[in-house]
Amino acid sequence: MFFYLVLAFIIIQRLVELLIAKRNEKSMLAKGAYEVGASHYPFMILLHVSFFVSLIVEVIYFTGQLTPHYILLFIFLLLQLLRVWCLASLGPFWNTKIIILPGANVVVKGPYSYIRHPNYLVVCLEIAVIPLMFQAYFTAICFTILNLIILSIRIPLEEKALKEVTDYGSPLNQNLKNR
Repeated sequence: MFFYLVLAFIIIQRLVELLIAKRNEKSMLAKGAYEVGASHYPFMILLHVSFFVSLIVEVIYFTGQLTPHYILLFIFLLLQLLRVWCLASLGPFWNTKIIILPGANVVVKGPYSYIRHPNYLVVCLEIAVIPLMFQAYFTAICFTILNLIILSIRIPLEEKALKEVTDYGSPLNQNLKNR
């Protein structure tokens, strides 16, 4: 039963995030922003949808472990706090797509003052922790690898675009990021 509650929570959370992302995308595009890396975005969607399918199949049909490992549940809850902190820190700049606003000052507050891509870190950890919570080892390993492959494409695209049209590469921005 607990598995279904956690699963429902995550799916509802992701759907709400998609609504927020769509609202932010419209707002940013109206201000002159543009999307980068649209060609890999469908693969990200496929990865995340497949992650849930794999998780459900593995937990229900192979592990039967519907109660979580409580230490991993605690880590998952901490990750949710970090996820909200990331989204709140980026505010209208947060998106599931790479939306770039020329001339914008890159956010360097909240967790972004400590590391460059905390939201990606959260997603990487979630993709490992959520399945491990329910002993779904195949899903944890397979999708951690697939996610790292997608991020190896996505992060360089995002950083290149940010450096080209924002203050991302500026010395002041680098000092804030490196403190």
